[in-house]
Amino acid sequence: MHPVFDLGFTELPAYFTLLMVGFTLAILWAHAEGVKHGLDGNTILDLGLLMLACGLIGSRALHILADGQFWDYVHLCTAPEQVSSLSLGPGLRCAVDRQCELAGLGDLCDTATGLCRQNRDCLRVFKIWYGGYAYYGGFLLAVPVGLWFLNRRKVSIWKVADLAGYGIPLGLVFGRTGCLLAGCCFGDPTASVTGLAFPAHSPAWDKHLAAHLISPLASSSLPVHPTQLYEAVACALIFALCLWRYRRGVRFDGQVFFQFMFLYGLFRFGVEFLRADDRGLWLGGLLSTSQLISLPLIAWSVWVFARGRAWPNPRASDSPAPAGGST
Repeated sequence: MHPVFDLGFTELPAYFTLLMVGFTLAILWAHAEGVKHGLDGNTILDLGLLMLACGLIGSRALHILADGQFWDYVHLCTAPEQVSSLSLGPGLRCAVDRQCELAGLGDLCDTATGLCRQNRDCLRVFKIWYGGYAYYGGFLLAVPVGLWFLNRRKVSIWKVADLAGYGIPLGLVFGRTGCLLAGCCFGDPTASVTGLAFPAHSPAWDKHLAAHLISPLASSSLPVHPTQLYEAVACALIFALCLWRYRRGVRFDGQVFFQFMFLYGLFRFGVEFLRADDRGLWLGGLLSTSQLISLPLIAWSVWVFARGRAWPNPRASDSPAPAGGST
């Protein structure tokens, strides 16, 4: 766990920094590939920036509404003392408010406990640098906005979407690596060789302490499934498969995009059974929010592959790509 990058003169949050690096790289790669295949480079860059904004807004909204922390945001505005206090790190105690402010853990130091807590903050919901995102929220907002934008620009929708088909998993590799460094999105306790213990006062440690699985003196959490790492590796493989498909050629425009959506949906549905962080549970705890979203996306992909044509239908001027190569 390494939640911040210390540059000496400032600190950058690891998750948000890697997220931005990943999706910036994905946009630039998509731009280079798109221009090579005759697409308008400015449109791809404009779309990339728009999708990045949609991703941040949508993922933030879904996190707030479905990840089980809605009332924390409410209490930050109405009763901040009801929000859990945070530690500066293993074995560290705050002594003055400034330490908490510099660490981004709160505004006030409770000297009795050495923990940081928040002052009243009714605008925290808009402070995206503190983290708190749910990928599928960004995806669900980005897809309809992207379709609208490309249709308005009179650009081949699914030819551009195929660029996103390998660009999105590339960005997710960086994003999930950031999750690992931040300690969020952790899995259930495990005795397997892949188990990873997070340090004291990490989200996993807090969860295990609250469940009375460890003592307050424990220096780390129990070993847990590093589901962040599982997803980073899976997204790297999906990226490689989708890029290979794009380079080899597609049967129809949109094939790479729906291949990504199908593969990621299957993996995400499965890995959610190993996760233990707060992410919203439904149907009596049977399925998570992400699993419920994955199911229709998998079904949509299967229907498109069976149909042999992307839906919504491409513009009349967008003929299917030849089998021998992508366009």
